[in-house]
Amino acid sequence: MHFDIITLFPEMFSAIKEEGVIARGIKKSLLAIHTWQLRDFSDNKHRNIDDAPYGGGAGMVIQVKPIRDCLHKIKQNNPDTTVIYLSPQGQKLTHKLALELSKLKSITLLCGRYEGIDERVIEHDIDREISIGDFVISGGELGAMVVIDAVSRQISGVLGNQNSLNDSFANGLLDYPHYTRPETIDGQSVPAVLLSGHQANIDAWRVKKAEEKTQTKRPDLY
Repeated sequence: MHFDIITLFPEMFSAIKEEGVIARGIKKSLLAIHTWQLRDFSDNKHRNIDDAPYGGGAGMVIQVKPIRDCLHKIKQNNPDTTVIYLSPQGQKLTHKLALELSKLKSITLLCGRYEGIDERVIEHDIDREISIGDFVISGGELGAMVVIDAVSRQISGVLGNQNSLNDSFANGLLDYPHYTRPETIDGQSVPAVLLSGHQANIDAWRVKKAEEKTQTKRPDLY
């Protein structure tokens, strides 16, 4: 999977490129992440890429031309890339959507800032809008990182010997409880079934607990 990221703050992505699951996926050549500094496509000496909104109002709006010029450059190498704008108006990111996106070969993530981007970009240059939740954050960078992580986990080999089949939401339920050593701590013990060595009973217990946790914590999913 190839990710292109259009942003005013490419340095923010160094963390996921250098640490954790995403970094391991890059080392295995299963993932590639390229950041594009939107100011590099400014047509003025001050490298401005925004301007005041028509009709007045607070804040600034990112202009059409720098975004289109950047997209043109990206599509020279990845003509079939799917362009996604991180937006509170977008489709909410879910496990199902992450799985769908993981089937693509190339994704371009556009990170908005200020009051957003010129609507003409959304109407003519964006394939889909995605939101990570019903709240507002300062820019699309954190949302882009969430999308990259959620999608990358669904790509075979990225998690190594692990898989995402038992993750929360993968089967419509929250994950079952997990325990590790020591067996007893502060009077709290690991459920006996997990120590029994009887895999069928362990599997049944895990399904039951996943259902109970979902009913209690996220009844809307059950």
